[in-house]
Amino acid sequence: MGISESLLDFLFALPGWFKVGFISMLPIIELRGGIPIGLTLLEMGPVETYIAAVVGNLLPIPFILLLLGPVERLFRKWQWGDRFMTRLFDHTRKRVSAKIEVYEEIGLTLFVAIPLPVTGAWTGALAAYLFGIPLRKSLPCIAAGVLIAGFVVTVVVMAGKGAYLLLSHS
Repeated sequence: MGISESLLDFLFALPGWFKVGFISMLPIIELRGGIPIGLTLLEMGPVETYIAAVVGNLLPIPFILLLLGPVERLFRKWQWGDRFMTRLFDHTRKRVSAKIEVYEEIGLTLFVAIPLPVTGAWTGALAAYLFGIPLRKSLPCIAAGVLIAGFVVTVVVMAGKGAYLLLSHS
């Protein structure tokens, strides 16, 4: 058996809650990907899926909020890093500036809570850093947004599963 097959065997053997939590940790995918996978492919219950996804989505956020400043300073020492950080920050500012500048913490919570692409906890943490919202204020706002987004995604996926079951048995 090769390394890739051993790795796949290991990944498939992991418990469902771990898979959902890990998927929910990933940038861009976050819990918007973890919850549907848990509820459909892994056939987990909604409560277990929701908790695993929320915990997984929130786990990297304190580290992002604490380490973004030092990482930015490090990257800006090199021309390629400075260009990367400038593009990333400009893109994030354009996407969230109106919401966060006007509504601050409530805007940050709502931005994270809307379960659309590029509106999750990772982008919320980046926005909090860019707009100078301190950790003690940004972390609860991001957490509230993740809780709301997780609830919305869970309800939508469960409703979709219910509709599919009704239609498939008609």
